[in-house]
Amino acid sequence: LLNKVGFDWGGKSIPWERTYEDLVGFVKEFGHARVPHGFPENPSLGNWVNNQRKSYKMFLKGDTSSRMTEGRVGLLNTVGFEWVIYNKTEKKGTVIF
Repeated sequence: LLNKVGFDWGGKSIPWERTYEDLVGFVKEFGHARVPHGFPENPSLGNWVNNQRKSYKMFLKGDTSSRMTEGRVGLLNTVGFEWVIYNKTEKKGTVIF
């Protein structure tokens, strides 16, 4: 139940909402939500975005350890979050999570 409402088990991590706001700022500045790994202005944001994709994949499979919620999915969708990213060096259709 606590996982479903987004309870933070770590205690020391940055709240999801704060990093989401960082993503919103990125989208406003760059016009998309494809944050690169090691983004110079906020290196952890690229990792966070990748973790959202992984968590979403778990969520879709019904994995109760996923921290993704329907509410978070909705918020990410509102900023044009891309759940599936295709790597340019991979064959077309290869999903990178």
